Amino acid sequence: MKKTSVSIMYDDEKLNAIRLYMSQRDLDFKEELEKSVDSLYAKYVPANVREFIDMKGSIVKSKKQIHDKDIKDRINK
Repeated sequence: MKKTSVSIMYDDEKLNAIRLYMSQRDLDFKEELEKSVDSLYAKYVPANVREFIDMKGSIVKSKKQIHDKDIKDRINK
């Protein structure tokens, strides 16, 4: 699935404090932020829409795998 970046403005001192205390617990800020966004997605996006997006992503992934295999087969001939 294609990724996009999200940018927000946040108090610098608070952000530094978050990173400091997370690092003391061996936690990664980016990973935890992604978990938080995933939680918002699960909370606010209806289940049928999430299923559709997952299904659409699986179809695209399958097509890419078939395409990649076709290219490898052509190269190996």
